[in-house]
Amino acid sequence: MLDDFFARALLAGVGLAFITGPTGCFIVWKRLAYFGETIAHSSLLGVSIAIVTNIHLELGIFMAAALLVLILYFLEQRDTLPVDTLLGLLSHGGLALGLVVLSFFPSMRIDLQALLFGDILAVSRGDLVVIWAGGAIALGVLWWLWRPLLAATVSTDLAAVAGLRPKRAQLLFGILLAAVIAVAIKIVGVLLIVALMILPAATVRPLASSPERMAMGAAVVGVLAAAGGLYASAEFDTPSGPTIVVTALILFLLTRLNWLLRKRRSR
Repeated sequence: MLDDFFARALLAGVGLAFITGPTGCFIVWKRLAYFGETIAHSSLLGVSIAIVTNIHLELGIFMAAALLVLILYFLEQRDTLPVDTLLGLLSHGGLALGLVVLSFFPSMRIDLQALLFGDILAVSRGDLVVIWAGGAIALGVLWWLWRPLLAATVSTDLAAVAGLRPKRAQLLFGILLAAVIAVAIKIVGVLLIVALMILPAATVRPLASSPERMAMGAAVVGVLAAAGGLYASAEFDTPSGPTIVVTALILFLLTRLNWLLRKRRSR
């Protein structure tokens, strides 16, 4: 019989995997890993916003992350700096600003380790509602954006000519990514959330025959990583969030090795 806290953690991990898997596919296709890291690093600024304005932590994180996406979108259109330079400036600037603002509130009890690495075992029933309901909405938005985003991965210019408005789709995807990260922070933390998005997608990429199958496969791998990581964490008494990511990494390495061996034999 599972303990209540472990069952809630398992449900949270599975619910998160259903959205991080498909979302991670676009991160892999568009090479947006650094973009995701930039949004994740802005989470500490969101924590400070939540404290100053006395609002819910996830809402503060989403506000900061969404603001960063809008700033980046504006700068991309009007600045001559390369995108990776802008991402570096915003990533480290947001992280530093968040830490400085938090230093003005020494009386506030903030578990920085939980923010950085997650604390999935502390998930409440209210958190489960947010994860599953928010995940369903996020999947609906992703389905709506699927065609223009997929076309933009091939060619932004061709997608624009076809009237799919890829720039708008990419902006909305960035805001969607901000929402997913805000919800996922409690589970795997600021430093590991992007890894949980990338690893399942990268695991199934060489095996999938279509984008849709890759998205579904990434969700399945994410579920396996979440469940396997939690059980391994309980067995070996290791941190849950990092163990989930390590499990996803092991699945990636095993699948990649198998794919490379099969490819070598077919020659």
